[in-house]
Amino acid sequence: MRAALLSAVWLSTLALARAFNPLHHSGPAAPYFDAPSQAGIPKEIPEGCVVDQAAYVVRHGARYPEPGSYTGWVTLYNKLQNSSTPYNVTGPLAFLKTWVPPVDDPAHMPLYLSGVGALESFQLGVQLRNKYKFTPGGGNLTVWSAAQERVLATAANFLRGYLAQGSYVNNATLNRGAIVSMPDSVNWTSADSLTFTNGCPNYSNGDQSGPMKAVWSNLWQPRVAARLNSLYVQGELNFTASDVSVMGDLCGFSAEVDGDTRFCDILTPDEWLDYEYGNDLNYYYGSGPGNPYAGTSAWPLVKAITDLLVAGPGKTTGAGTFTPAPLIMSFTHDNDLPPVIAALGLWNSTLGVYPLSNSTRSADRDFRSSYLVSFRGYVALERLNCTTPSGSSQYVRVQANSAPIPIPGCVSGPGSSCPLAQFAQYVSQDRLQHVGEFVSTCNNTAANATQGATLITLGVGDLVGEGS
Repeated sequence: MRAALLSAVWLSTLALARAFNPLHHSGPAAPYFDAPSQAGIPKEIPEGCVVDQAAYVVRHGARYPEPGSYTGWVTLYNKLQNSSTPYNVTGPLAFLKTWVPPVDDPAHMPLYLSGVGALESFQLGVQLRNKYKFTPGGGNLTVWSAAQERVLATAANFLRGYLAQGSYVNNATLNRGAIVSMPDSVNWTSADSLTFTNGCPNYSNGDQSGPMKAVWSNLWQPRVAARLNSLYVQGELNFTASDVSVMGDLCGFSAEVDGDTRFCDILTPDEWLDYEYGNDLNYYYGSGPGNPYAGTSAWPLVKAITDLLVAGPGKTTGAGTFTPAPLIMSFTHDNDLPPVIAALGLWNSTLGVYPLSNSTRSADRDFRSSYLVSFRGYVALERLNCTTPSGSSQYVRVQANSAPIPIPGCVSGPGSSCPLAQFAQYVSQDRLQHVGEFVSTCNNTAANATQGATLITLGVGDLVGEGS
């Protein structure tokens, strides 16, 4: 009887391991994937509704590692190659004896978009063209981008997919897409940037990501290192907690750079959840709701998007002469997505699990970095135009990586959406009261500091000298 019970438990564990996908728990190293439905809200556009306007804030597509991360890969490689005593590794570590870092041009590759990143970006363009049908043919589209190469490349590949055209190098006048490249935020840009946290001096004072994640890492990474050393290492080679961190990062990066998923097999499912939670702590306390200035930094952009949704498609707001298309696309970095969530007051108050503990994994938390800051991750705000018995009404729903997120206290519309007028009040009054206005709360002392974000009502012609 006991043998039969143990066999059943083993089979159940094996089935769980086979169903578990580490790439869906890899945080910022994950290639893009659709997040699962949240709070029981269907992903489909509610029956009787159409999306007549949408705004996306998108992280760039998959890239090669940052130089600092690449240094960690090389350190691991050198440790494996330069051991002064013989060793052997077995099981899921056996491949390490012949492994080499998947970067063949280290002088140029780090920080730049990979082939998978270009494909992710192109695919997003195709998907949104097919989903919304805003551009049936012949139309143009302007998008906004932070200034770094990988972000601009993401925007360019998106446009190629969305507009179903090539890139006309020899005759630029034939290109139907335009990119407004926004300068990286500093004091003088105020909130008018897609790297808006850099224009909020107090933001760094509220960033507690380092110490919060360090406490958690010290709890789980040494335990994994000890397990690996006891099971799979013979000889004097000794893996450390730092090595475990590098191996975890290499799961997602190797998968997207060259299709190698062998690092994904090193950690157990439970250890992957610990790895993911470390990233959750990093983003929650660094650029998300756990940083009291994160929502402040992103609120001007959220307010500007809200004003456009209230005005409706084909309308403009502010002083610009440019009328945005129904699809408003902004491209930026991973650390600029959690502030948007914080500005909207999402993923921060349900089930009583906040603030996130750095000593115990909060299993019931809503905030999960893998569902937001994966490569090509996004926050989207959709304006729904719905037919009701009393006529036509407008609503707003927010999505992260395709999954709708309920807006606190405002879920009375179709598909748990929020009535547009109520959403506008929620952003302009409730959220502003919570996060504070940009200049004084951020302690931005620039002489020309401004409170609002006008960038999405400015076209290339309005930004002469700013880059395009």
